[in-house]
Parts: sequence; structure tokens; C-alpha cells
Amino acid sequence: MQTISRPERVDVHEGGPARNGRWVGRLVRVGRLWKFYVPLLPLFAVLGLFSYYPALSGLYHAFFDWRPGFDSPFVGMKNFAALLSDGVFVHSFTNIIQFFIFGVTLAWVVPLFAAELVLAHSSKRWQFIFRTLLIIPIAFPMVVVFYLWGFMYEPNIGMINTMLHGLGWSSLERNWLGDPNIALYSLMFLGFPWIASTPFLLFLAGLQSIPGEVFDAASIDGASWLTRIIRIDIPLISGQFRLLFVLAIINYVQFAIPMALLTNGGPAYSTMTPALYMVNQAFYDGNWGYAAALSSVLFIITALFSVVSLRTRKQAVTAA
Repeated sequence: MQTISRPERVDVHEGGPARNGRWVGRLVRVGRLWKFYVPLLPLFAVLGLFSYYPALSGLYHAFFDWRPGFDSPFVGMKNFAALLSDGVFVHSFTNIIQFFIFGVTLAWVVPLFAAELVLAHSSKRWQFIFRTLLIIPIAFPMVVVFYLWGFMYEPNIGMINTMLHGLGWSSLERNWLGDPNIALYSLMFLGFPWIASTPFLLFLAGLQSIPGEVFDAASIDGASWLTRIIRIDIPLISGQFRLLFVLAIINYVQFAIPMALLTNGGPAYSTMTPALYMVNQAFYDGNWGYAAALSSVLFIITALFSVVSLRTRKQAVTAA
């Protein structure tokens, strides 16, 4: 009687035909698609040279007393430790937190209500007109806008003080950008009336994606306009809020242009921000290593909040 022997089991994890077959399949797929990947190589090379390399170089030089053209001794964590005892940096951080709270609140509330009002209009033609008028400001150069506000804030011939004087309210006239007590709050009003085009478009797109049956059901249940916004609209466009939160973190961590143009962080550091302080340390004081440490801290803060926000969104989607 012939005995049929059982073939030995091949462990694919230790190597074998199955694993080799997978590798061969991958190589075949890469061989077929190489012509699509090769044109991307110059793009990644430029991206690495002008984006990743400066970031990694800044992180590396944060551990040195870096002064281009001179000896740069290794100082370890000294630059980072100095940030904790730097009163100007701490004050600039409190300034940007105030900017963030004020700016994000208005950048969410006002554009959301603007989007709701546009969609509430029964005429599609007027919806288009209002939508266009609210989007046009995105094309205005922000530098020009900031300089116009600087002219309006001018204490002698500026429009604000001139208007107050003409109305007989001379006691309210101020040196809006020269008084340390109000300069920061004056800069906060640069975005008036705070209908930013990007949040408006995101909210408008999110509201338009909500099925009409949801609004009809809310109307049948007797929900008021404000109740519907709070209990239905806002939860259904939570993705837009998370995206705007990440964009706001990135924007305000890098926030420096209005201050650089109008106040240079003054008076008495009352409008200083971390990004502007970093620029001043590098280009005016020559403390490049310290500025690199500051930029590394700002990068870590941005990355941390972005990752937390994205993970929260992923968990919410998974739970749903």
C-alpha cells in the first residue's frame, strides 16, 4: 500500500513562495507605474530643498549659538531654557492667545451667520449677488488693507479721530496704535466687520450639503431659526469647524504682518507676537540660534494642536 506523505507547511513569514510572490507582484506594479512616479521626483526634490531642509536646519541650529559666518558652539537646551525666562516671549505669547480667542470667535460666529442669512434668502439670484459681494474681499492685498487701517488710526489726521472730533466726542480721541493700553485691541479690529471669505465659503458649502429634509423636519417640529442653527446646523458642519481650528492655529502662530507694518511689536512690546519676536531676534539682533529655538517651539505647538484636532475628527467619524 502506497503511503501518501503530507507536504511540509511553508511559513510565509519566514520566507517562501507566497512571500516571494508578493514581492514579485509589487516589483511588477512599480515597473508598470515608474513612468508616473519619475515626473514627481523633481517636485519632491524642490519641496525637500525649500520646505523640509529649512525646517530641519532650523531645528538643528536651535541647539547651537548660531551666528552665520562665525563660530557656532553647541549649547544644548540653553536656547530653549532661555525662552521660559524671557519676559518678552512670554508676553508675546499672551498677546497671541488673546488674538486667537478674539479672532477665532468672530471668524466663526460672523461668517456662519452671514452664510445662514445668504441661504435663507428665497431668491437664487440674490443669493448669488450676496455670495459674490462677500467673496470679493479675498482678492484684496492684505498689506494694502493694513496700511489703510494704519491711516485711519493715525492720531492727527486719521479718519477715526477726525470723525470723533466732528461729532463733538473729542474726549474719545486716542493714539490708537501708540497707547500700550489699547494698541493690541486696536489691531484686533483690523478685520472689521470680520466676515472672512474663507470661513464664509466653508460654512456656506457645509450648509448647502445638509439635506433639505432636515430643515423641513425642523420647521415642522416648530424649531426657531436660532434653535435650528444651534442644534442642527452646527453639529452637522463640525468638520468645517475642525478645519478652521487647524487653519487658525497655523495662522495665529505665524501672525506677524500687521504688527510688523504698523507697530513693530510696540509700544512697550504691547503688540509683540512670537513670530515677530523670532524675526527681530534673527534679523535685527543676530541671535539666529535663539530664533531657531523659538521657531521650533512654534512648530511643535502647531503640529501638536493639528494632530489632536485631526485625531479627534477621525475618532468622531469612526464612532459615527
